[in-house]
Amino acid sequence: MTPRGGPGKLRNHWEDVVHTVVRQVSRDIPVYELRPEKAKGDQEYCIAIFFCHVTICLLKLKCDHEQEKELWRQVRKWNKLRKRMTMMKKKRRNTQFNLLFLLSDAQIRLVNPDKSESARCSGRVEIYHKNRWGTVCDDGWDINNAEVVCRQLGCGPALEAPQSAHFGEGTGQIWLDQVSCKGSESSLTECQHRGFGSHDCEHYEDAGVVCSEIRLAGHQSGLCSGRVEIYHNNRWGTVCDHDWDLNDAEVVCRELNCGKALSAPRSSHFGEGTGQIWLGDVSCSGSESSLTKCRHKGFGTHDCTHQKDAGVICSGESIKLTGSWSTRCSGRVEIYHQKSWGTVCDDGWDLNDAEVVCRRLDCGTALAAPKKAHFGDGSGPIWLDDVSCSGNERSIIQCQHRRFGKNSCKHNKDAGVICSGDPIRLVNPDKSESARCSGRVEINHSNSWGTVCDDSWDLNDAQVVCRELNCGTALNATKSAHFGEGRGQIWLDDVSCSGSERSLTECQHRGFGTHDCTHSKDAGVVCSGVPVRLSGSTLCSGRVEIFYNNTWGTICDDNWDMNDAEVVCRELGCGTAQSAAVSARFGEGSGSIWLDDVDCSGSERSLTECQHRGFGTHDCTHSQDAGVVCSVILPKPRIFMTPAGKVERRSDVSITCSISPQSQQLLQGEFTLKQISGSFSQTKLSTTNSATFKILQVDFDKDGLYQCEYSHGSSISTSDSVNVSVTVSLQQPSISVTSSNGGLTEVPEGREIMKGYSFIFTCSNNDRYSGGVFNLIYYDSNIKHIKHNKTSDSSSASFSFPVADFEHEGSYSCVYEITLTAGTFTSPKTEWIYVSVIYSRTPILRYVFLPLILLLENIALHFYYKVIKKQKSDKKENDEMDVSRDEEVEAEEEAVQEIE
Repeated sequence: MTPRGGPGKLRNHWEDVVHTVVRQVSRDIPVYELRPEKAKGDQEYCIAIFFCHVTICLLKLKCDHEQEKELWRQVRKWNKLRKRMTMMKKKRRNTQFNLLFLLSDAQIRLVNPDKSESARCSGRVEIYHKNRWGTVCDDGWDINNAEVVCRQLGCGPALEAPQSAHFGEGTGQIWLDQVSCKGSESSLTECQHRGFGSHDCEHYEDAGVVCSEIRLAGHQSGLCSGRVEIYHNNRWGTVCDHDWDLNDAEVVCRELNCGKALSAPRSSHFGEGTGQIWLGDVSCSGSESSLTKCRHKGFGTHDCTHQKDAGVICSGESIKLTGSWSTRCSGRVEIYHQKSWGTVCDDGWDLNDAEVVCRRLDCGTALAAPKKAHFGDGSGPIWLDDVSCSGNERSIIQCQHRRFGKNSCKHNKDAGVICSGDPIRLVNPDKSESARCSGRVEINHSNSWGTVCDDSWDLNDAQVVCRELNCGTALNATKSAHFGEGRGQIWLDDVSCSGSERSLTECQHRGFGTHDCTHSKDAGVVCSGVPVRLSGSTLCSGRVEIFYNNTWGTICDDNWDMNDAEVVCRELGCGTAQSAAVSARFGEGSGSIWLDDVDCSGSERSLTECQHRGFGTHDCTHSQDAGVVCSVILPKPRIFMTPAGKVERRSDVSITCSISPQSQQLLQGEFTLKQISGSFSQTKLSTTNSATFKILQVDFDKDGLYQCEYSHGSSISTSDSVNVSVTVSLQQPSISVTSSNGGLTEVPEGREIMKGYSFIFTCSNNDRYSGGVFNLIYYDSNIKHIKHNKTSDSSSASFSFPVADFEHEGSYSCVYEITLTAGTFTSPKTEWIYVSVIYSRTPILRYVFLPLILLLENIALHFYYKVIKKQKSDKKENDEMDVSRDEEVEAEEEAVQEIE
């Protein structure tokens, strides 16, 4: 574990050691030791032994002169990052010295029910403050906060910032709330927050993080290029480049949100690493979610040196969703460019743009494209403006825009997305572009990819998949693992779609994970790969355009008839054809004219299955662009509420309604948000296929179910409902105990009160809901529960105990209650205070006189019982003597009688 040689080796090793110490201290590991090693000539290298307990580390080192200089340089550098750390030279003899580190008073750890090594960098966030571990509330919790936690723990980049006690509810204190990090801080406690212990949360709101256990390092490395290192067994190590290729690099780039793999460098392209070489002979298919899930020889098994360390160079295009109320699949859109995160302006922002973002993040389909900083104002650069996507691009930077950094916007116009969150993908051994729209169907559920069983699998099911992936129409619904057997979960079985659903998970099925299949029955699809849309008019009428060779183009009207129009209408889910428009009735298109002399029988599933002259072969101009008029079938609107779940009274609620036409058109319809059992109703005209309704300062009259209605012409479609559940979150009160006559003392276990003295418990708060009731809760040693009630007077209530007795010994806590029109709401309990009742606190009285009195009592009792015993004995002897005397008298009388 000791670094070899000079300062350069020590530099990297020192950073690892420091991170390890911080990480292990936070996990209550008392000792960390770097054992000495020998080199040629019996030269000793720099050795270090750490002795740690919670917040203090003692570091004993022995180094040569050059290593010592480098060590101090690194210590000074690290000290700048750790603002609250102090360092002291304690002792020095020759080349030996000690360092005392007093770490920040708030250490950090992750708590995960999964105790495996692979889960080391994900879990519930807890910090150590005032000798106690406590959690962090998820109010305002986002990926920037998670980034700080991951870096502080020595893990890789943050992948997710889970909320709502995703890793289980903690216990005890909630130390932080409303944490707001920029992402560059070295410690979570350096971020803005409400103050230690100040919050309005319960443990069901505990925040968590999911960090990557992979990083890129080395000479001239960057965020998305460098030597690949993975964290295993509490140590970072490299990867051997045997069989290292683009598929392996693709997994790494995707895991780090770094776009596509451009290169898979070998032979220590970014410099040689140090320490372990964890993986060798890595073989990825390219679809794995983590490098460690690829095939390899086993951790630590290899035949390499660090001269063969593997690396990656990724495209560097990274995208994330962040902001207030953001989730993994909804939030403010930010992209990484020129080593800085920046936002996207909402000029021209629509569902097509959002669709590209959702697909890029494996978040399913776009439900809404919120504008006007719906998820809060960002900061820093605004990288993109006037974004215009067709919806089929692989990346948002492939869409048309005004060039990076060129915009006329402020952050109050930051764009966002709301995605369905149920991603779907096709896995095909053929990695070519032409095979993009065919493969084994896999869906992501509970953060895990799984397959679909082929029981009842048919073209209707395949049609939904193809449309969801913008892959045109379904040509074949393959069975029996036609594209190879998958691994892991089988999520769906007995899928039954009508063909009009927007997502495979909307179809009937047996339930996630319920099946009687093996992977030999994995389902697949073959799609046409050529999407079709209508442009220039209404939902189901317009100019016909198809997407080919990464470009939308029109169709010439030579021989265009009702059979051709019927195929288009059916492919778009728009009912039956009513007319086949010619002569650019819906306006002239631009760009390519892809098809001419189209001749359909009317039964084809896709326009490209019909006879035609070949893509791009024609003798037309755009004055001959073909169109269709179909019967209208409105899609079912979707509804999304922010924040999800319970809503704090007098806070704001946003409800977004959206539709996703199969033709991807932007319609001129109206959304109406209605309260099902109330009077609330608002209507908005939409030009972006979505509308967001804000309910300000919600009160109990706004509690209930809400639905979206979408109307277009004479057609109306209604969404499912969402529940606005208005609640009141009361702050945790404080508790204190005093004694007016001085009989109370604080001890490690709690408080001691002398018998006969008075004591008073005071419960207080600064809650905005006044006029409530404080409850003093008491538990004695027999777990007997007693509750005292008092109405709040000026935000406090006092509970007096005039004469302390042993029956008052036990644990005490305060709770605040308020009764409103909707019911009674209760605050969290305060911390418990244990009260013990004693005779006296004076040491000479407690430890000398009391034992002496007890001794004298025992002696007196001893003599008392001895006297009583002697008295009983004497009485018995007297009684026996009396008996003997009586017997003698009787004997004499008998003798006299005999003589007579």
